[in-house]
Amino acid sequence: MPKASEVKKNTALNYNGQTYIVRDIERSVPQGRSGGSLYRMRMYEVVSNSKIDETFKDSDMLELADLTRVPVMFSYIDGDEYVFMNTEDYTPYNLAKTTIEDDLLFITESTEGIQVIIVDDMPVALDLPTNVELEIVETDPSIKGGSATSRTKPAILTTGLTVNVPEHVSTGDVIRIHVEEKKFLGKADSK
Repeated sequence: MPKASEVKKNTALNYNGQTYIVRDIERSVPQGRSGGSLYRMRMYEVVSNSKIDETFKDSDMLELADLTRVPVMFSYIDGDEYVFMNTEDYTPYNLAKTTIEDDLLFITESTEGIQVIIVDDMPVALDLPTNVELEIVETDPSIKGGSATSRTKPAILTTGLTVNVPEHVSTGDVIRIHVEEKKFLGKADSK
């Protein structure tokens, strides 16, 4: 059983007799309080997808739910559901667009390292790799001799995500993005 301070995004918890997936965590340190931080967690119940916000002290003990992570690749869209295929036995897993909307900004057909989180034999969330590679579809022209560290410009990627990139990067470049921070890490290695 982890402390609230040890819980990460996409962790499955048993709470009040239900199984929840933690989607977002905000840490705050109240002034004038002896003791530690508070962790406000936005959690979604895995069956009904109903949302709750709960606040825990950093030392509160939380119960992990049994979950399985299965390596998958994006396969196709079926109405409002996205279908991911198990890379080992080709089992399809359907996830509603509303459940994985934020994750879709990082997923293309070639994205590797995606895992489906399964609780009680039900796919409930995605676990993305730390970094993904995406192509720039629109940005201002590159500036010859533009520094790699000084000024940045916005770039729109194939998934619709917009990130700031250095001036020397141009349309058509494939770049590495840090998923959690939505930040440019560098150009992708040439294959």
